[in-house]
Amino acid sequence: MRRTALCLSGLAAVSGKVYFSETFGDGWESRWTASEWKKSDGTQGTWKLSAGKWYGNEEEDKGVQTAEDSRFFGLSAGFESFSNAGKELIIQYQAKYEKDIECGGGYVKIGPKLSDPTAFGDPTPYNIMFGPDKCGYTKRTHLIFNYKGKNVLKKSDLAYKQEGEGTSHVYRLVVKPDNTARVEIDGEKIYEGSLKEDWELLAPKEITDPEDKKPSDWVDDSMMDDPEDKKPDGWVEEKRIVDSAAKKPDDWDDEEDGEWEAPMIDNPEYKGDWSVKRISNPAYKGFWDAKKIANPEYVDDDNLYKFDDFGFIGFDLWQVKGNTIFDNVIITDDVAEADAFVKKWQALSEVEKAKKKEEDDKKAEE
Repeated sequence: MRRTALCLSGLAAVSGKVYFSETFGDGWESRWTASEWKKSDGTQGTWKLSAGKWYGNEEEDKGVQTAEDSRFFGLSAGFESFSNAGKELIIQYQAKYEKDIECGGGYVKIGPKLSDPTAFGDPTPYNIMFGPDKCGYTKRTHLIFNYKGKNVLKKSDLAYKQEGEGTSHVYRLVVKPDNTARVEIDGEKIYEGSLKEDWELLAPKEITDPEDKKPSDWVDDSMMDDPEDKKPDGWVEEKRIVDSAAKKPDDWDDEEDGEWEAPMIDNPEYKGDWSVKRISNPAYKGFWDAKKIANPEYVDDDNLYKFDDFGFIGFDLWQVKGNTIFDNVIITDDVAEADAFVKKWQALSEVEKAKKKEEDDKKAEE
């Protein structure tokens, strides 16, 4: 039987704690609730179990799969509420796109206990959103933190690694009590940095002084027209002129052909548009910027990383192309427990890559 553990704990000094773990074995439907948020408008997608087209052990490698195209998919599981105060939090899961999603997400949301899991959807508050998102050429790995009721995106996007249809990827987020976060995809670190620096969770320490005004005599043009430079008297700017050598044809009839006009020709004296020479402005003082002052609204917070209530994890997704498989979900403060799932992914990944190579080689021969 496949291993499924919910709210497991051991001696903290030895193995830490597993707050939630799911491999989608027997009875997974009793642990997860499908959303009905989009049921009334007919766009609610369904879920099924599948190992995909490539697997090592079909039963062992089954995960939950989005079953249709162009649908909203919602699925959540609850667990005993906990706070990550004073400890590292690891959120990890596995995702496999059986085909190019085209436009849609493969991320998870983790948040406070849900009062009605069937209503889980886009409006549902969450603490953290993490995972791949793509629409056309826009691709990124989301990492969004909720702070004081506002969902805050990272200032710069994390790399998108969900490539290779039919192959699985494992996503790990580590949130630490020193207000830093680390993201690993397929065991490779793609980001490690500060919540204070890389998200606009706090108000800025300094703001522009609203009382500081640019002096009226401030000169911020670095170049100026040379007052000594004058257009030469013989400068010709007319590009085209009337052909003075042209004559009205002898057989031209003004009544029938209209009034005759000489044709235009290129002016051999044309020298181009004249413009005054530019020189450095001796009065230039540089770019003016208002001075900075301390922001009275800035309040430091050494608990940005901390959430008082984690009670659910879920998938709330729109997908143009479905058939995404999720598996091996874990929330823990024990890296060894998370590493055990990475080892499972490594074994599956080797099989998937070998099968994909076989398929690619056959297509190349055709």
